[in-house]
Amino acid sequence: QVQLEESGGGLVQAGGSLKLSCAVSGMFFSINAMGWYRQAPGKQRELVAAMTSGGSTNYADSVKGRFTISRDNAKNMVYLQINSLKPEDTAVYYCNADLLRWSNSRPINYWGKGTLVTVSS
Repeated sequence: QVQLEESGGGLVQAGGSLKLSCAVSGMFFSINAMGWYRQAPGKQRELVAAMTSGGSTNYADSVKGRFTISRDNAKNMVYLQINSLKPEDTAVYYCNADLLRWSNSRPINYWGKGTLVTVSS
């Protein structure tokens, strides 16, 4: 069974920083794209940042210049460095990954359970 587990959320003051981590575990052949989404209270889940297996990145306009996604393929980890936090960044942050269970299988999309980031003004 594949699992994605986030960590690193918490309460931080505006202007502060956090680093979120996501560990992928279980039986799989490889990981394709990995990313972070967030869902604020009363809002839809939105893409924050994503990275392909080749290292190409994509960021939401609202976080460009403040958030940085990175991954450690050897450890099956993806990270999100969050700087200059704003109260509007308050949300549950979810890790997402497309995995190949076997070498000849189609990618399957997996989600973590989320980690809460709360930014106080």
